[in-house]
Amino acid sequence: MTHATPLAGLKVVEFTHMVMGPAAGAILASLGAEVTRIEPEGGDPTRNLIGSGSGYFPMYNRHKGTISADLKSPAGLARATALAASADILIENFRPGALDRLGLGYEALSAINRQLVYCSLKGFLPGPYESRTALDEVAQMMGGLAYMTGPPGRPLRAGSSVIDVTGGMFGVIAILAAIEERHRTGKGQKVQASLFETTVYLVGQHMAQKAVTGQAAAPMPARISAWAIYDVFETKDDPVFIGVVSDPLWKKFCALFGLDALWADEGLRKNNDRVRQRERLLPEIRKLIGGFTRAEVVDRLEGTGIPFAPIARPEDMFEDPHLLASRGLEPVTLMDGSETFLPALPIVLDGKRTGRPARLAPVPLND
Repeated sequence: MTHATPLAGLKVVEFTHMVMGPAAGAILASLGAEVTRIEPEGGDPTRNLIGSGSGYFPMYNRHKGTISADLKSPAGLARATALAASADILIENFRPGALDRLGLGYEALSAINRQLVYCSLKGFLPGPYESRTALDEVAQMMGGLAYMTGPPGRPLRAGSSVIDVTGGMFGVIAILAAIEERHRTGKGQKVQASLFETTVYLVGQHMAQKAVTGQAAAPMPARISAWAIYDVFETKDDPVFIGVVSDPLWKKFCALFGLDALWADEGLRKNNDRVRQRERLLPEIRKLIGGFTRAEVVDRLEGTGIPFAPIARPEDMFEDPHLLASRGLEPVTLMDGSETFLPALPIVLDGKRTGRPARLAPVPLND
């Protein structure tokens, strides 16, 4: 089985920890780049996190090599500098100025490697906040995402490290743009991405809503939906999401479930009219769906074009038939030698997936 490796030949050196920086490197590694992490003596502390952090290292550090280097020793610093001198890309996500003080900032390294694309991932882009320390949760709270996720008065972070990962993705976009420009100029550059500005970009649709309507967007649990049937519905056993997002789908939905009286109501034929009558319409739909099992609802909606989704948990993805059939999961050997499957990069290139067997690098020996 062949795998997509469009970035084969590119050398990447990582000075990263936690999620944002490693996520950027993981994407490049999954696309075939040769990625080497520089870890401190004893290994990156992220390896040893427990609780909700125990999945960070295996998820975002596959397909990478690693070495240990004491960057405060002449030998360790010299080795790190040599790696950067021969690299195409450097990724770092430590506190502002940390690598500059060690002589590993962009100005110092670009002087010895003119082609280096230096990606700096931070909490904030340059501006009044740039010296602040940020985390995924800090950015979600500051940028309005937590406000939009929770019910009114109860800001709630999203259920994964969505800003860390998306911020890393924006870092990759910047890196690839700089590599493309290097093809024309022969020169690398420093690129930056951040948690806060990533969050603001993601809530941009709500900012645009305020600009268009003059009304501030309500948190998602209290929002006025753009569609009347766009919700989670209880069945006899497990819940299911259904979204009827067009007038033709409304006609089809009524036909599928025998809702002749609702279809006959001319006042419900148009989407905006249904939204205005949502409080009248939803109880009837809830009662209808409540009379079926989830399997019966899924069977009826499958292949109709009406969006639907069983409500799944992350652990259910290990057995998802679509992911198993489409190579959406790749085999991974964890640091203790046990085997599992984790999500492959969610793209297809020329008919090829990027997923392939991966083994997590062991704790590196001290340099």
